[in-house]
Amino acid sequence: MDDGIRMLLSLVIGLAALVILITKTRVHVFLAVILCAIFIGLAGGMEVNDAMTAITTGFGSSLSSIGIIIGFGVMLGKLLEISGATNVMAGTFIRLFGRNRESEALALSGFVTSLSIFCTSGFIILAPLTKALSRRSAKSVVTLGIALAVGLVASHSLVPPAAGPIGVAGILGVNIGTFMFYGTIVSIPLIVVGVIYANWVGKQIFQVPDAGEGWTRDRAAAEALAQSLEDEEETEQAGEHMSALVAFAPILTAILLILMKTVLAQLGIEHPVIDLLGQPVFALAMGLLVAIFGLTRQFSTAETLAAMEEGLKASGKLMLLVGGGGALGRIIQVSGLGDYIAQSIMATPIPPILLPFLIALLLRVAQGSGSVAMMTAASVVAPMVPVLGLNPALAALAACVGALPFSHFNDSYFWVINETIGIEETPEQMRVWSVTSTLVGFTALITLLIMNAIL
Repeated sequence: MDDGIRMLLSLVIGLAALVILITKTRVHVFLAVILCAIFIGLAGGMEVNDAMTAITTGFGSSLSSIGIIIGFGVMLGKLLEISGATNVMAGTFIRLFGRNRESEALALSGFVTSLSIFCTSGFIILAPLTKALSRRSAKSVVTLGIALAVGLVASHSLVPPAAGPIGVAGILGVNIGTFMFYGTIVSIPLIVVGVIYANWVGKQIFQVPDAGEGWTRDRAAAEALAQSLEDEEETEQAGEHMSALVAFAPILTAILLILMKTVLAQLGIEHPVIDLLGQPVFALAMGLLVAIFGLTRQFSTAETLAAMEEGLKASGKLMLLVGGGGALGRIIQVSGLGDYIAQSIMATPIPPILLPFLIALLLRVAQGSGSVAMMTAASVVAPMVPVLGLNPALAALAACVGALPFSHFNDSYFWVINETIGIEETPEQMRVWSVTSTLVGFTALITLLIMNAIL
């Protein structure tokens, strides 16, 4: 059997087995991901040592980029919650944007945030606000979480100065200003469709954070909690009340530090201190310090530390799942399956504008990382752009759009979204983000094809 066919067959069987293990057995999802990664590697022709090295490397590399951020993020979220800052933030959002506009507000916030920070990190940072808005408005956290996730992934995937689009623009020699304009145009219908779907699916999967650490799917209980929180805020407004600036300060500190580095770099201003301040890990650490010293004055040291440690307990499962997804993606990447897919597509007579899209799409589905998929696709098609007569900006955008659809088990963003908003059943997890990412991805593709026909 041809090596490429063998690798592709092992991938199909492995992913099918993964779905069956997760949905039909008592095998934990982390164990299922690792076992299926081993099968895909060995059945695809990798040596045992190479397969195991790829798994441990993939696990470690995923956590090296996001593990510390997850830890700081959950500690920050817990401090925002116990101090009452999340309620203040939610009330501020409702007053600014109006009731029943929470989804649009979060989508917009996500879009702006992810211009300077990875979407995974942005979701973790803004998750406390999302939960508070859900609790205050009695609107499903699924609706609000998806809206935030869509806004974040739109700019993260399509609009410089986000890292992936910047890399693609560099590979294909595209003017950054032009790319930002085109990417923003494509993002608008993408976000509209994402918010519409979020509102619909949130009614099907109704879930709201309860008054404690869990979740409720009881609409009456959710509405009663929202009313009690509103009454509580009215009472607080008559006396001493935390200001919105103080409540938002920890999150704004992290976002503004990262944004400062990005903006100054674009202006050609660089310095080691600026670089340090703008690193997501350091920026979030500063935000956490602001929360510790600014929000917990009424708590003892022991109570503050206990709250942060309680937050960390909830992050263990998420870190394992993120690492497991990285291991699965690394196996596929090292096996050479990605190169095989790319070369196979190049040999077909498809329309030129679809070439970078399809290469990125299949690489994305196979190995999970959107940034790797879009930059690999751009590298593959770069020598062919002049021959194919493609507009370089649209070719670059096609590679970025291809990295959007069908996020699943090998994507850390898939796990961060679902775990953060408390979705545990695999069919619901797929509806929450796999279906969403596919809808917004193909909406972006349609917009791109229209632009290609006009320009």
